[in-house]
Amino acid sequence: MDHPLDNVIWNTLVGPHAAFAAGSRGARRYAQGFSPIVGFADQRQPDFEALAPWCESGEHLYCSGWDGPVPPGWRVEADATMCLMVGSPDAASGSVAGAAGKSGGEPDRARRLVPQHAQQAMELAQLTRPGPFGLRTIELGDYFGYFEGERLVAMAGERMHVGPFREISGVCTHPDFQGRGLARALMLRLMALQRARGQTSFLHVMSANQGARRLYEDLGFRNYLEPVVRVITMVA
Repeated sequence: MDHPLDNVIWNTLVGPHAAFAAGSRGARRYAQGFSPIVGFADQRQPDFEALAPWCESGEHLYCSGWDGPVPPGWRVEADATMCLMVGSPDAASGSVAGAAGKSGGEPDRARRLVPQHAQQAMELAQLTRPGPFGLRTIELGDYFGYFEGERLVAMAGERMHVGPFREISGVCTHPDFQGRGLARALMLRLMALQRARGQTSFLHVMSANQGARRLYEDLGFRNYLEPVVRVITMVA
């Protein structure tokens, strides 16, 4: 029997996030406005015919686990690998405040993000590029952020969800505020929240992003898979 993380996008979109998804048969995607991510029932032989009615020409979509030939009517815009990392059960058992305070973070100032913060979250994601992100992505789970006045300067939250596994995603800090432990503090907050629910944290990070991988390893995450990730677009 396959592990639920082996095809986590599909398992999320037909499971806990079915209400946020669009598609049919062997292909589903997050609906317009959410993270532009696609899942296939069979990652190795994706059903692009089933996906096409739910996509717009020129729209950039992310998929993983497929490295085969590109079918007619589609183009690969980017091709790389990413790590799917899983946290250890006791990774968040320490003090969030203590761990962040050592790095100069201010965990007591972290605020829960609500729909009114969506535009700021989108702008921060566009600046820092933590991965596929949409204006409504913060509706997919609990998101927290640090603010300078009313300006969002760091955030992290939850995205995919399957079985006992809950993804931490959208981890990013404005360049002017990096080096203060803000991302680490937000990560620890989310890990502790998920652990209290009886969930196991996981995340995705590009294989080439060595700095982020070192942070996640320091927080107790270990590689589970290292699949191909592609950005695809339907062409007219």
